[in-house]
Amino acid sequence: MPFSNQDLRSAGLKVTLPRIKILQILEDSTQHERHMSAEDVYQALRDAGEDVGLATVYRVLTQFEGAGLVTRHNFEGGHSVFELDHGEHHDHMVCEDTGQVIEFNDPIIEERQKKIAEEHGFELVDHSLVLKVRKRKEK
Repeated sequence: MPFSNQDLRSAGLKVTLPRIKILQILEDSTQHERHMSAEDVYQALRDAGEDVGLATVYRVLTQFEGAGLVTRHNFEGGHSVFELDHGEHHDHMVCEDTGQVIEFNDPIIEERQKKIAEEHGFELVDHSLVLKVRKRKEK
């Protein structure tokens, strides 16, 4: 479900044109492009003829993260990418050759992680699983 101006207000953020434009860029991103860096968002804005500076993009993405609208991931050696947070948990695979990010959800892995925490006397509160992958070579 798309985010709205009301979602910005509910998150304690004033509805401004840069915030709306950045939210639209993130909403319109495809599954393959869903994990966008600040530079990716900035370039998409420029391609759309929008006059929003890179510093503004960084600031807005940080505000969105603080408000729980986006999630920041550091997949590639400190290079941050962002995705809208719709509240649905998923894990990631990152191709080491191409940088492509693939989302997945596996109920067996989720249950096993909870059991591992319980076996050690803990309750699982949150987690992030990133598998580094590479296409198999054809034989």
